[in-house]
Amino acid sequence: MVKRVVILGAGVVGAAIAYELSQLDQFKITVLDTAQPARGSTGAALGMLMGIISRKTKGRAWTLRRRSMERFPRLLEELAAAGQPVPHNSHGILKLLREPEELEKGDRLRELRQASGWQLAIWDQEIIQQHCPHLQAKEAAGGIFSPQDFQVQPVPFTKALLAVAQQNGAHCYFGISQPKLEITDQHCQKISTDQNSYPCDWLIVSAGLGSLEVTKHLSESLSLGPVLGQAFHLRVPKKLEPQTPFQPVVSFEDIHVVPLGQGEYWVGATVEFPAETGGITPDITLADQVLQKAIAFYPLLKNAEILRHWSGKRPRPNGQGAPVLKGLAGYDNILLATGHYRNGVLLAPATALTIRDWLLAPETIPF
Repeated sequence: MVKRVVILGAGVVGAAIAYELSQLDQFKITVLDTAQPARGSTGAALGMLMGIISRKTKGRAWTLRRRSMERFPRLLEELAAAGQPVPHNSHGILKLLREPEELEKGDRLRELRQASGWQLAIWDQEIIQQHCPHLQAKEAAGGIFSPQDFQVQPVPFTKALLAVAQQNGAHCYFGISQPKLEITDQHCQKISTDQNSYPCDWLIVSAGLGSLEVTKHLSESLSLGPVLGQAFHLRVPKKLEPQTPFQPVVSFEDIHVVPLGQGEYWVGATVEFPAETGGITPDITLADQVLQKAIAFYPLLKNAEILRHWSGKRPRPNGQGAPVLKGLAGYDNILLATGHYRNGVLLAPATALTIRDWLLAPETIPF
């Protein structure tokens, strides 16, 4: 029997869920969003997949990262084969570390990952200069390099997932009015908008901060807060482009530089937390501090042209770890897949696989 699945939210998480479920004949997929795809936190993300290099080593946090990093290479191949290639930087991620003690911790992480078949390398300043002569790493004791972590461009990735899901029969409706849940006996019967209604056997809420509006009248409250990230799109003069073809993503004290090719770069960080009133607006002074800190270890950016500056709010769960991934208590067919904070792109594949597994075996869903 075919099950009707409605997914609220067309960011990277909702798109990944739609894609994975669209591979199976037993699900009829509908994706709804009040905006266009990837307009929320996905559109503000840098798309860094810091899974192997992450300090997470156990529990759900590591399981989700491991599962995503196992899925990503094949997932990108599948999208390309379906005519939806995704731009990405496959040169790995270099995380610079200021203190020698951090390098020691990094070496222990390297040993742990190696035992599980993953690759990490500890680089001193000399090795960093050999591989990345365009960097200025004098403030760092060294770094840890992950060749299996990489970066994908979040908006093209999201749109590719949705496009192939639609090729597989999923229906997507964007720019709709605020959806309303029609619930009888703790079961969501359908989702209604001003335009239409959508009967469902399963409802997946993956709308980031928009999940608050969807769930505010339900019996279990969802607590998410916004954390603001800011970023720049830069282009350096051709004469200043690094001569080496090897240009990994570089991160230093949560400031990230993503080479895009053709002398273009993204620079960004999560920099602002909400005030006590709950409000949060971009502070251009903090954004400029991010850029100056990036220039300090990536000097060629000093003479770069700023093509674009943007900001976005990331959904951070209050009082629990990210993401919120569970059944909604008090209801038998509503699942939450939201609140991924800074790791929406990284954890999207693992989240989608988890939702798929739960729908195939509903008795395993944690409510």
